[in-house]
Amino acid sequence: MTTLLARSETRDGNGIVWLAAWPVFAVFALSNAATPLYGIWQREMGFSAGTLTAIFACYIVGLLGALLVAGVVSDRVGRKPVLLPAIALAVLAAVLFATANSIAMLAVARLLTGVAVGATVSAGMAAVTDLGGPARKKVAALAASAAMVLGAGSGPLLAGILSETLPGPTVTIFVVEIALLASAFVMVARWDLPRGTGGRGPWIRIPAVPASGRVAVALGIAVFAPGITATSFVLSLGPSVLSHLLGATNRVIAGGLAFGMFLAATAIQFAVRRLSLRAVLVGGAVATATSMAALIAALHLSSVPLFGAAAVFAGIGQGLGQLGGLTAISASVTADRLAETNAAQNVGGYLPAAALPTITGFISDAVGLTAGATAFGIVVLIAASAGGAFAVLHTRRA
Repeated sequence: MTTLLARSETRDGNGIVWLAAWPVFAVFALSNAATPLYGIWQREMGFSAGTLTAIFACYIVGLLGALLVAGVVSDRVGRKPVLLPAIALAVLAAVLFATANSIAMLAVARLLTGVAVGATVSAGMAAVTDLGGPARKKVAALAASAAMVLGAGSGPLLAGILSETLPGPTVTIFVVEIALLASAFVMVARWDLPRGTGGRGPWIRIPAVPASGRVAVALGIAVFAPGITATSFVLSLGPSVLSHLLGATNRVIAGGLAFGMFLAATAIQFAVRRLSLRAVLVGGAVATATSMAALIAALHLSSVPLFGAAAVFAGIGQGLGQLGGLTAISASVTADRLAETNAAQNVGGYLPAAALPTITGFISDAVGLTAGATAFGIVVLIAASAGGAFAVLHTRRA
């Protein structure tokens, strides 16, 4: 009887952890919902590939700005005072997207989306760990990471389908998203979360990592950064590659490709959850390197299937790098520094994810999309290989 009760409590506790990841899913569903719609806005407003990647980079600028604040505030004041305003900003961003009629409105919407996502990365993912308790840290890391990548993929898939099948192609998806965010807001408002631990020092700062977590963060960045840079390329310039180079103009293809990428990122995390940290991180590096090789081949062979393979392997690389980093951090950092340490890993990952695709966009305006994207693929392939070597050297064989 005692064993049966223990199993029941375990199942109930794990269920709470997965339910707690819903706000992370809802906010991340907005993060890439605009991806299949860029072609519509580009035709209506007449902007170049460089401008498109600059609009995309506004998202990462907002995200990084939030990471400089949200981790510290979340640990000191509590998760809820960070999460509720973040969800409200996401709703405002959805309204701006739905009514956008200028590049400036798109840029502001992307910026606010980035702020909301950055706050959710710090406070939301830490809240999942808080609600799970010390005994469920590994489950919490998996739930938070899976909700992030599955949400990031579901948004563009829904956007692609709704924009091809219903009136108002740049409006309907954001109405749906507002409903998802409203449910997440109600959920967070009802949570009983612990208060912050206080603390001293500046409120706005580069996230500091305790000594116990520095190797964990470095490992996460070494693999996560190339992975998320690869997925950022697919999300920003992917629709342009599909339409201009590969002749695929249906928005469901662009949205489905993004969904497949993040579905792969989610599925691989379940598949490897019992593997060692070393295996997870090295696998992520290999997947990202394979993605870039497939991208280069797709560009020069004009192959949509190869580009699809590049997207899937990019998702696997991001998913494994993210899971490996979160797992290493949760095992080595105390709860009172968890959000800030998570933020540090994400700062290290998102910086190249903003810079490299944006640079590639402007280079492509000058020398052509094929040449610019090929150079991008070579750089990220080298970075992924270096990250894998670093993981081999700094993790124990198990």
